[in-house]
Amino acid sequence: MSAEAFRARHHSGPPLILLNAWDPVSARIIAAGGAPAVATSSGAMARVLGYDDGQLTPAAEMLTAVARVVQAVDVPVTADMEAGYGLPAKEFAERLLETGAVGCNLEDSLADELVDPLEFADYLAEVRATAGADLVINARVDTFLVQGTPADAVARGRIYRRAGADCIYPIFAPLDVLPELAAEIGGPINAHAKPSGPTPAELTAAGAHRISYGTSVHKHLMDSLQKLLPSLQ
Repeated sequence: MSAEAFRARHHSGPPLILLNAWDPVSARIIAAGGAPAVATSSGAMARVLGYDDGQLTPAAEMLTAVARVVQAVDVPVTADMEAGYGLPAKEFAERLLETGAVGCNLEDSLADELVDPLEFADYLAEVRATAGADLVINARVDTFLVQGTPADAVARGRIYRRAGADCIYPIFAPLDVLPELAAEIGGPINAHAKPSGPTPAELTAAGAHRISYGTSVHKHLMDSLQKLLPSLQ
C-alpha cells in the first residue's frame, strides 16, 4: 500500500484501526492478524531500546528501529516520531522516508509543555514540502495532556490541517468531546484506544476516522508479564 492508498483509508471505508508495534516480532504478529497497516509506538520502542519516553531516544536509533519494523512486514508502516527528535524538518522527512515508512505521527509538546502552535505548524509545513505526498502526517494535539480546553484543541487542529497534516490526533480527548472536535476541526480525526476502552465502535460513533492504541498494548503485556512472574519462580 502506497502513502496515497494509506491516506485514502482515512477518508473512506471502515475506520482505520492501528495497533502499535515496538519491534519486528510484534509488527509481524499484528500484520499476520490481518491489520491493513502497522503503527509504531515511540514510547514502547524507546523502552525496548533502553530509554524512556519523551524524546530521549537518539534519532538514529529510533530511525533504525523503524526501518527494522518496515522490513519485517508487507503492510505499510506509520512511525510515531514524538516531536522529531530535534532534527530539522527537512532532514527529518528525508531520513524517515529512507526507512520506508509511509506515515508519521508528530506531537506538539516537549517536556510535558505545549509548543507554540504556529512554530509546530511551520515544522509540519516543511515536512510536507519535503516529503510531498509520500508521507501521511498525523499531527498529535496534546491539549488534553495538560488539562487544556476543547477550544484550544480545535484551534491547534485547524492550524495543523492548514499546514498540511492529513489527520489530527487530539490524544486523550474525552469521548464526549470527540464529536465537537471532529465537527470543528474538519478532516480525519485519530482517537486513542486502549484494551480497557473506550472501544473502537464507541470511538467511531463519536467521529473518529483512525484509531490507534499507542503504548497501551505494550503496557498491557508488560503488566501481564509482571503478574505472571510469581508463578514462574
